[in-house]
Amino acid sequence: MEDREKIRVLLSHWIEHNAEHAREFLKWAEKASEVAEELRRAAQYMEEAGRALEAALGKLGRR
Repeated sequence: MEDREKIRVLLSHWIEHNAEHAREFLKWAEKASEVAEELRRAAQYMEEAGRALEAALGKLGRR
């Protein structure tokens, strides 16, 4: 597998992985009010990272 194809695969994986983390953070924010704000902020950061990774994937061209 050439590097360009490998990074496409990795980007797709990272995008989904970050989305899973964000969902999990939000789930736990509902259960742990004393840290809910921080968990929601962390979820926002994961979503922002996902958007940056989506942009990178878009520049490489999706397959």
